[in-house]
Amino acid sequence: MLSGPPGVRPVVIVGGYGTFGARAAERLARQDIPIVIAGRSAERAAEAAASLATQSKRPIAHAVIDAERPAAEALRKLAPVVIFNASGPFQEQSYALAEAAISAGSHYVDIADGRAFVIGIDRLDTAARAAGVLVASGASSVPALAAAVIDDRLGEFARLEEIDYGIVPAGDFDPGLATTRSILGYVGKPFTTIRDGRPVDVHGWQGVGSHVFPGIGRRWLGHCDIPDLDLLPRRYPDLQTVRFRAGLAMAPMHFGMWGLSWAARVGVLRKPERLAEPLLWVKRRLKGFGGSTGAMFVTLKGRARDGKQIEATWHLLAPDGRGPYVPPTPAVVITRKLLAGEIAARGAMPAVGLMSLAEFVAETVDLGIEARWSA
Repeated sequence: MLSGPPGVRPVVIVGGYGTFGARAAERLARQDIPIVIAGRSAERAAEAAASLATQSKRPIAHAVIDAERPAAEALRKLAPVVIFNASGPFQEQSYALAEAAISAGSHYVDIADGRAFVIGIDRLDTAARAAGVLVASGASSVPALAAAVIDDRLGEFARLEEIDYGIVPAGDFDPGLATTRSILGYVGKPFTTIRDGRPVDVHGWQGVGSHVFPGIGRRWLGHCDIPDLDLLPRRYPDLQTVRFRAGLAMAPMHFGMWGLSWAARVGVLRKPERLAEPLLWVKRRLKGFGGSTGAMFVTLKGRARDGKQIEATWHLLAPDGRGPYVPPTPAVVITRKLLAGEIAARGAMPAVGLMSLAEFVAETVDLGIEARWSA
């Protein structure tokens, strides 16, 4: 079922009524961009489209599209310029929607952070190039925003040797059941990063450390599996250490996850994702704790051209519950650039190098999101 203005090539946002997709739709709707809100639920898509129509310069359409079983003929009739996939979690998805986009002659952008999903997107490269479209995966906080931050200061380094970075959502952020299951899916499980120039295994939500964020103080962090752990050593060949960690705003919940990681690691807890519903229930009852500011940091270390050791740290603070706008913003920027003809790249690739930090800042300045270097 499709509903909306005929004859205009739109941006189709699959998962456009979800936590991140709805915010992407809101940002795109402020411009003169035709949008179709899509997902598996006709009712939710229609409700989201009707709600968004009050903010848009154009009518907002809606459609039923399942990312795992997209109707190729329906997509071809709709003829989207860009298919924007916000329908995660991507750890459990196939490339069916990206393949359907290629078949329809549409660009494809997603906000995936699943390591295998983003790294494997290049298997579609030949087909995407033949169709003359861009298929960009990982247009989110990682890897797209992280790479843009690194590239912003890269020229100061003769050798970029270490990247340490992390993300902590606000205490009142509701990740939803699917995302909670996805996170729990790698709790306690091993995955590979590099440390001191060698591959090492770390375990999900272990490696406890902390970072002090300006304005909100210390937050605890643990290892998380993301595509950057493969991508960044390829992109920056002098790297010796890459450390990415994430945390929870409330220390008791963070250390609860740390405890679960040990139970999973030693085999006592075999399927931690089964705890998603009760853990989410607890988190929702504690929504008033942990604050409403989400945060991200990136610390770069290496050698300057004169041989001296240098270091720079970037912080992002998203106050007043604005954190969920951050993950889809790189995809919003890339979508707009595709519509404006500002990206010449074609083929299938991780979404690094397609957006600058300045473009991200310009897109979020009206949201009160602060992003700045401290050194």
